[in-house]
Order: sequence, then structure tokens, then C-alpha cells
Amino acid sequence: MNKPARFLTFKCAKCAKPVKVQLQKVSACSHIQPYFGVCDCGEVKLHATGEPAAVQSFLASGGIDWHHHH
Repeated sequence: MNKPARFLTFKCAKCAKPVKVQLQKVSACSHIQPYFGVCDCGEVKLHATGEPAAVQSFLASGGIDWHHHH
């Protein structure tokens, strides 16, 4: 299985500048790979790949105090 990228870059939805997101540490679970970053303008950028329910839960959390549970 390929390892997920540690960093990804997206265009900020607020100011259109590039914003780098970093892979967050999670358990040894392959169901989700959550990413979190903050643009220079202060806009929070969340991204995740994996199981749709886990991804939706992460994105809805705002990235604050989110934990993946089985």
C-alpha cells in the first residue's frame, strides 16, 4: 500500500493563495488520512481521504479535537 503524502497544497477558498496542509497523526488506521493547514490569511483548510463517513466526520468537526473511533 502506498503511503499518503505528508503535505498537499490547495488554493485558499478565501484569498486564492496556495495553502499547504499537513497529514495529521492518527492511529495505524488506514480508513482515513486527515490533513490540516492554515493559510497566511488565517483561513483553515481541511482535507481528508479515506472512508466517506470518517472523512465527513473530520470535515464537519472543523479539525478541532477530532478523533477517529472504531
